[in-house]
Amino acid sequence: MKTLTLATILLFAVGCSSTKNTADTMDESKKAEAMNQKMMEAGFLKGTVVAEESESNCPYTIKVEAETTYYLDPVNLDETFQKDGEKIWFTFRGLRMMNRCDKASPINIEAIQKRAE
Repeated sequence: MKTLTLATILLFAVGCSSTKNTADTMDESKKAEAMNQKMMEAGFLKGTVVAEESESNCPYTIKVEAETTYYLDPVNLDETFQKDGEKIWFTFRGLRMMNRCDKASPINIEAIQKRAE
């Protein structure tokens, strides 16, 4: 009888903790989705900083995560964001100047912040 009671309590405890973790994960994903929606409504774009080592390319570009992937060349990227793979939210203004590299168009960043993902 003691064994049966102990087994029942153990199963109940394990079952409750697994649903709790699932609920926490769901809440976090809902928060992240809400934040994504809020940033996009404010005019921000999702991007990832890409560091280039070859001299023929720009030292840092931003890979824009949209329906079609394209690259931008930020002429005023702050040093705190100059890390390969850095996930960012940003707004920009296009520049009417000659391209510094083949794959990216020059831009001036107006607002930038790290993206939590």
